[in-house]
Amino acid sequence: MAISWVLAADSSYAKILKADNRVGPLVPIEELEHPESRMKDTELYSDQPGRAFDRGGQGRHAMENEVDAKKEESIRFARALCEKLRQAANDKAFDKLYIVAAPAFLGELRDCMDAHVKSLVAGEVAKDVVKQSPEEIREKLPDFL
Repeated sequence: MAISWVLAADSSYAKILKADNRVGPLVPIEELEHPESRMKDTELYSDQPGRAFDRGGQGRHAMENEVDAKKEESIRFARALCEKLRQAANDKAFDKLYIVAAPAFLGELRDCMDAHVKSLVAGEVAKDVVKQSPEEIREKLPDFL
């Protein structure tokens, strides 16, 4: 009997659900939160950006942070999810994986997923459904998992 997992995620919240048979309902396994992805950039940085002087010494301006802090937190959460999926795949916890994720976050998941997990991905849906019920998420997936 093949076990299918469904990862429903956005940059700050994820649900892992399981289907024990091809047409069965989705059963929640785990919910994960990454509240840092919802914070404002100003809350993520410890202080204000530095100030710099123009070469001629006349003007002063604020320096910007090199990387968007929210984006960095989103990538950090994607990596944590990919690691969880990698461990589960190595433990043979699932045979097939379906990913339903917000479009931008789906790309981040693809970027950090290892080859073994990628080989188990049976389908992807670029929709932000993580706050929906398991039944509503199930409707976005193929009839037969």
